[in-house]
Amino acid sequence: MAKKKRSTSVEDNASEVQSPAVPATQDPSSRSGSGSGSGSNKTAKTKAQPQQQPPPVPALIICRNKHWRYISSFHGPWLQLPPEILETLANLNYNTPRPRPIDPSVFFDLVKIRRLVDDATNLAVRAASGVATVSQHNMSGGHHHALGLFGPGGQTKLSRERKHRMREQATQKLSKAYHLDEIASSVATMQSASPLEEVASLVLQRNPQDADAKYVHFFHEKIPSRQLAQCTNLDALSEIISEKSTQGEPLRTRATVRTFKEDFEGAIADLTEALRIHRVYRLPQNAPKYHNHPQARPGGRRQEDVVLREEEQPNSLEIQLLFQRAGVYLTIACQHVQAAFPSKPTETKSASASGKAANGDIYEEGNKTNSEATPQAIPVLTTAEQEAERKMMEARKLVRHNAKRALKDYMNYLSHFEYSPDLPIEIAEDFARKVNYAANGVRVPRSFSHTSRSDSPVTGEPGESQPTHRIYALSDLFAASPPADLPPYPSMELTPVRTQQQQPTFAAFQTTTETLTYHPLMNDALHALLLCHCLIQTSAKELLRHAYMVARLARLADGYPIFQASRSPARADWTEVLRASGNLIQLAGTWEDLCAPAPLPLFQPSGPGGGGSVPIALPGPIRQNKTLLPLPTGGPAEAGAIVRSTSSNGSTGAAEAEKHRKERIQHQAIIDALGDDRIRDEASFRMAVKARQLRAENDYRLDNAVAAMDAKLIGRDFESLALDAPPPPKDTTTATNGSKPSPQPTNGSTLTSTALTHATSSLANAEQLKPKPN
Repeated sequence: MAKKKRSTSVEDNASEVQSPAVPATQDPSSRSGSGSGSGSNKTAKTKAQPQQQPPPVPALIICRNKHWRYISSFHGPWLQLPPEILETLANLNYNTPRPRPIDPSVFFDLVKIRRLVDDATNLAVRAASGVATVSQHNMSGGHHHALGLFGPGGQTKLSRERKHRMREQATQKLSKAYHLDEIASSVATMQSASPLEEVASLVLQRNPQDADAKYVHFFHEKIPSRQLAQCTNLDALSEIISEKSTQGEPLRTRATVRTFKEDFEGAIADLTEALRIHRVYRLPQNAPKYHNHPQARPGGRRQEDVVLREEEQPNSLEIQLLFQRAGVYLTIACQHVQAAFPSKPTETKSASASGKAANGDIYEEGNKTNSEATPQAIPVLTTAEQEAERKMMEARKLVRHNAKRALKDYMNYLSHFEYSPDLPIEIAEDFARKVNYAANGVRVPRSFSHTSRSDSPVTGEPGESQPTHRIYALSDLFAASPPADLPPYPSMELTPVRTQQQQPTFAAFQTTTETLTYHPLMNDALHALLLCHCLIQTSAKELLRHAYMVARLARLADGYPIFQASRSPARADWTEVLRASGNLIQLAGTWEDLCAPAPLPLFQPSGPGGGGSVPIALPGPIRQNKTLLPLPTGGPAEAGAIVRSTSSNGSTGAAEAEKHRKERIQHQAIIDALGDDRIRDEASFRMAVKARQLRAENDYRLDNAVAAMDAKLIGRDFESLALDAPPPPKDTTTATNGSKPSPQPTNGSTLTSTALTHATSSLANAEQLKPKPN
């Protein structure tokens, strides 16, 4: 009986707890029947029960720094390499002849960030475990330490005061790391132990005014996922900025948060002030001393490689600020595009004419003189139409103004990096060999001095006379008058087929290679440069030149040996512009093919030590898919069969099963949608995946139709050539020993080249006959 009463009381308490979940609004019938008795009340409760909504699912709680953009750009082997090897690679990179493979400022910052984060992790784990030291074996992964799955093992336990001092030291190291580069530091802390996320909050419990702890806690504070703008207050950053008025890094962080909050004008003000502070207080101290650079000895050997002290190492803050401010300017320009160029045809003819007069390079339709212009009656605009036209003109001015400012900042960003069209291949081989030695723990040997160097166009670093390779700043490649001695890209040359018996000649060997200085944000900056030119309405011819230059540089930017390839939001936007405009600038190929990674130089080690190397011939940038076809001898039918077989072998979609192809498309669509920062909920994610799948299917069908049309046209050209060509003359001469006359391969190669030239010209004529887009 007691058990029955106890269960009844438990049920009553449960009903009282669940009663607030009943909706306040009820049906009129239930309200009217509330006084009719207990039966009516039970009926009303049973009717209202299905209308109860389930409690909201709690959002994912993550650290604030995991919302930062361009995190994927800083992934790579530098997160797993030991700090000693990473420092060795940074010194090798700095002592390599220019253009250096990696920007030295970001490379040295990564080395310092790795050491600071590792030391902070060691301190935080020791403070959390309460022991004086942690063995290196136990610190290899850090995960079981973060979970507290190890014991002190006889070690000395720490007092509360010493734990606090260790956490303070860890917080100071983390603050220094975030001051160097907040994106790279966020990536590094994600790979560390979980006690690192709570170390700043524990310090603030005892010292709420600690500036370093407040700065670190701002990055490590847990907030709901994808709600940074709603769950972030700028008061903590404003206090840090007021305390440290000579540091631009907190201003950079506040500008990032203001960008998330869509306060773009405030972000521009913060970034501009941070640049001013950096140039006033930091730039003279960080100027590198170029007299310490290695010079060649008379005997041909170099001095020891230079190892810069920490205060002499270059800093990457200015590069970060320029890139971030350029992105904000570009975002502001894109916000006014809809008002500047409305999609609905609500404008009058006079409004469009005035728009062309105000922006002379927008939608040019031809230059007509006054005598050729036909007189037209000017319509009278109403007050509302005049106001709409005025707003449209103001929006166009804002678009051009902000796009030009973004273009200027992107050009200043690119001016910090270098490009060489003809770097000697021995320099690239020497750097790759040293990286291999360092990664395997082998002592890196000294190399012989490379040939003389020229002055740096970026830093003004003095060089030597008679340089063997040319060096340009990346900004010079996008100038109004670019260098004229660059190799053509894309290359349209045809490479003859070489049989196994034929040996490559000396001229076929590759002795030089193209290279540039890599930065993890370079790929996004290059494509954003093209978007700026689109917004300021650069002519199609000039935009085509810039597009080919971006493709040339993007294929060389690989991040070896510490970065891996990453996605670029600006590249996705530029690809969408090309798709929506129907390739208005007439690119020679798809953007994916133009930006395909360049082939790496290959070497054959010569000698037991592998010190020397023999370069191996490599095809040109786009010549690997354009080999000459042998001339058919069996008539027009055989010629068409060869073309059809070649086109079918080159199509990857026809060789795979339809099911695997669709699965691959769906997988790629999901990956692309996950990397899109504009997706905020599940509904938009599903729509984005579906849109990408439909677009991929349309592209697949269009590519198949174009390939079939090209094969048909080339087959017709072969048939017409075989019918029109005169028969070859018969050779009546015989050898003295009765052997058959030897064939002449020159005639065959000449006829094949003529056939493909004729086919190419026919395709070009067919392209000219296509209707041009308006």
